[in-house]
Amino acid sequence: MARVEQLAGVAAFVEAARTGSFTTAAQKLGITKSAVGKSIARLEERLGAKLFYRTTRHLSLTPDGEAYFASCAHALDEIGDAERTLTSKHGTPSGKLRIDMPAAFGRLVLLPLLLDIAKAHPALRLVMTFTDRIIDPVEEGIDLSVRFGELRDCSGLISRRLTEQNLVLCASPRYLQAHGSPLHPNDLQSHKCIVGYRRGTVWSFVDKRGEAISVTPPATHEVGDGDAIVAATIAGCGLSQMPASLVRKPIADGTIVPLLTGYSKAKVEIHAVWPRTRHLVPKVRAVVDALVAKADAGALD
Repeated sequence: MARVEQLAGVAAFVEAARTGSFTTAAQKLGITKSAVGKSIARLEERLGAKLFYRTTRHLSLTPDGEAYFASCAHALDEIGDAERTLTSKHGTPSGKLRIDMPAAFGRLVLLPLLLDIAKAHPALRLVMTFTDRIIDPVEEGIDLSVRFGELRDCSGLISRRLTEQNLVLCASPRYLQAHGSPLHPNDLQSHKCIVGYRRGTVWSFVDKRGEAISVTPPATHEVGDGDAIVAATIAGCGLSQMPASLVRKPIADGTIVPLLTGYSKAKVEIHAVWPRTRHLVPKVRAVVDALVAKADAGALD
């Protein structure tokens, strides 16, 4: 019984934190306002921490309450997802889906596709973040992430290959006029290069015999966003190597030009990655399947 009471206290706390009101929380839970207050009081006593600042007109979380809410709200969402998985006759995707994706590729390529998927599944609610840093999906509560490149640490994760893109070395005409064009990947050491921030960047090339060439370029500028890397390249700040989708338009416009085209068959893979605990959740499965279908149709190229 004690464990049941503990869970009731957590549910009351989460609902009160979400609504900012004991009264509204009581209505949603189908209990009295007094019962909500007593449950939260017992929870605070058990934890030895104050969770709310209370006044006659206002209810807000303390720092301890904010930290506890972040964990408890996510746990209750997981329980809700598990119940929907078991009770949904057709596995209809529903509820909140947290998706993280590379900033530039996410905005340019993935966002329109995800919005189409959301329109096809009205019960699905997307929470989308755009980051180029490597994150831990489990630690940060991400249901699904899309990532470029080799997946180094997949413990506790499941991945599915979506597609691959050519890597393109680029520079602006202004830069090339001032510094000349490299003739071989090894020539990059004498050029200014724009690389990803804190990436330990290695640029990849393939020679005419099909042999791989890896070069660690000098990090003249380190930039933490794909769009910003392209912008710095257009501005003449140096060379960059980017996935083809991110430089297709500026190459067509002539604001940057591709380089070392005889060594440009190197590719980067794009994966969907999600925590192993979510692999049966309909919302994750539906979105991954939809992205795979769109990738097979060339929409992620």
